[in-house]
Amino acid sequence: MSSGEQVGTIAPEQTLPTGDADGSETTGGSAGKPRRRWLRITLIVLLVLSLLGVGAVVASGFYLKSVESDIERVDAFDNVPEETRPEVVAADARNILILGSDSRDPENPGGSRTDTIILAHLPKGRASAQLISIPRDTWVAVPRSKEGRGGRDAKINAAYAWGGVPLMVQTVENFTKVRIDHVVMVDFAGFKDIIDALGGIEVESEKRFTSIHPPHRTFEAGLQTMDGAAALDFSRQRKQFADGDFTRIKHQQQVIKAILNKATSGGILTNPARLNSFLQATSGSLSVDKDLSLLDMATENRKLRGGNLLFLTSPTKGTGRVGSESVVFADDERVGPFYEAVRRDAVKEIISNAGKK
Repeated sequence: MSSGEQVGTIAPEQTLPTGDADGSETTGGSAGKPRRRWLRITLIVLLVLSLLGVGAVVASGFYLKSVESDIERVDAFDNVPEETRPEVVAADARNILILGSDSRDPENPGGSRTDTIILAHLPKGRASAQLISIPRDTWVAVPRSKEGRGGRDAKINAAYAWGGVPLMVQTVENFTKVRIDHVVMVDFAGFKDIIDALGGIEVESEKRFTSIHPPHRTFEAGLQTMDGAAALDFSRQRKQFADGDFTRIKHQQQVIKAILNKATSGGILTNPARLNSFLQATSGSLSVDKDLSLLDMATENRKLRGGNLLFLTSPTKGTGRVGSESVVFADDERVGPFYEAVRRDAVKEIISNAGKK
């Protein structure tokens, strides 16, 4: 066992839902179809649309509204008790929970799950954004859902399986003490169509490695151009790396940034055909809460570019075990000050606290 590992116990009175040991859940039958549909989530597209720039907002605002009308809406905040929610501290900032799952993940053929959890902090003035990845195996207190599930410590992504988006919102707010303003969900498998609509992206691999999934691509070290299928494959890999899921988080962050950079600088805004293809691919992969307006977000965040985005990871002490489960332990001493800086919209402190060991 490494120095970062710890041993604990798991409450015997409540088991995880049917599905993966990490709390993912498989639903079946006709009643499961709507649930499976809005379980298809990942993390990319909200910020892509938000960063289209003022020219795109003016030129394609009407069309964006049309696309927006086709995007699925979810009851993200229903059944989240108001008395449990953190108060708003910085009224001009926005905190968006971006959830991501891979409905066609070769490692998870049984169903969708929240593989990616990102708290996107958009400060006052929108001159930058901090995207904070919370590892899916982070061991946290999960509140009890309206249906009576949860109510104990578990991996954070178990909250989604036990109570859908509302329980995930409540769990993240309970863990971070940051009030969530909006929720965005995108099908990770939608990476492929989005990236292909952009004409591919450039991503740098830290080393040469071979994918564990067919057709077993080999990714060379250094900068390379990837189409949608290759980028999706790159984003899934973790077993070839010593720090596993932390490397997968890093790869996902690389791909997100590459998409944003390509969308805002690759000529897509001046090419109606490519813009149409991009927006159609995006809307087919996206679900948002009932109150979020993508057009308003695009207008608010028109100054943002990939270079203004900072990708961070929620403070952790490393991995360990709780009973039979492999988990990630939050660094309790650093989590409090880190998310308090997010609450107060203190960008310099967010960055400073993220870098402390």
